Amino acid sequence: MGNNIIVSGSPHVQTEQTTKSMMYHVVIALMPALLLSFYVFGLGAIIVSIVSIVFCIGFEYLIQKFILKVPTTISDGSALLTGVLLALNLPAGFPVWMIIIGALIAIGVAKLSFGGLGNNIFNPALVARVFLLISFPVQMTKWPEAFADRMKLADATTGATPLGFLKEALRGEGSDIRELMKSLPDYTDMFIGFIGGSIGEISAVLLLLGGLYLIWKKIITWHIPVSVLLTVAAFSAVMWLVDPTQYADPLFHLITGGLMLGAFYMATDLVTSPMSPKGQILFGIGIGLLTMLIRYFGAYPEGVSFAILIMNAFVPLIDRFLKVKKFGV
Repeated sequence: MGNNIIVSGSPHVQTEQTTKSMMYHVVIALMPALLLSFYVFGLGAIIVSIVSIVFCIGFEYLIQKFILKVPTTISDGSALLTGVLLALNLPAGFPVWMIIIGALIAIGVAKLSFGGLGNNIFNPALVARVFLLISFPVQMTKWPEAFADRMKLADATTGATPLGFLKEALRGEGSDIRELMKSLPDYTDMFIGFIGGSIGEISAVLLLLGGLYLIWKKIITWHIPVSVLLTVAAFSAVMWLVDPTQYADPLFHLITGGLMLGAFYMATDLVTSPMSPKGQILFGIGIGLLTMLIRYFGAYPEGVSFAILIMNAFVPLIDRFLKVKKFGV
């Protein structure tokens, strides 16, 4: 009778990982890219990040304390992570009052109005980004140039992102993308992050390393980021082979824009992504396809944010038809 069988309620699988520890691991993974943005963009990036983080945490505390009258959850790290992700989706030097509006939308509308962490159906930072992009398109597309006017908070030198430059230039008849790309930074600068863009779309290599860290720590799995990146690579490769004068090569699409940030840090949000491995792969393929369709044929040069939000809406259907097998079945 030494081996007693203990009957208890779930969960039956125990782990040292907690919601709080997972949130802080993601923040840690994002720190190298965030710190590089401070070096590349200077004071503007620092101010945007501080304001975004402070107001995301502040709004969560105030809404829960005085409006919802429920225990506050700011210590779990989710509001901190939302603040970091929102900052990474904004250009350096973005007006402070607009950042505050974005923080309110992310926390008050996209997160707490659905019931808080674990209940939101869309990624809060992406909801805020798209809201700001639609509401303030001029300010959201003023990208400070790398290493230009790093001590200025406003009126810094701005330019187009590589994706934006090609999108505008190709509207002219007879343009050859191979000639246009000679005016852009080389692939090494793009990969490291010495280019203009939002705070979080400048360093593919640091975002990639942070993503690999999350996979190593088992915070996320490989299914979503790998399926997103492979789909983007395959789609862009086909288009490039069909007409290399009008479509950039796959490597360009992989290391520019917000693809790495979206694939590893926002598409993998445990709350808004499918539960099964097969569902996650399908989810990632959908994000990759929509991203490239928007990049090629949409009005915006970048489509990652829209693609993730659209696929977030399909998660309940994906989970319904690709259920995880029950134990013992």
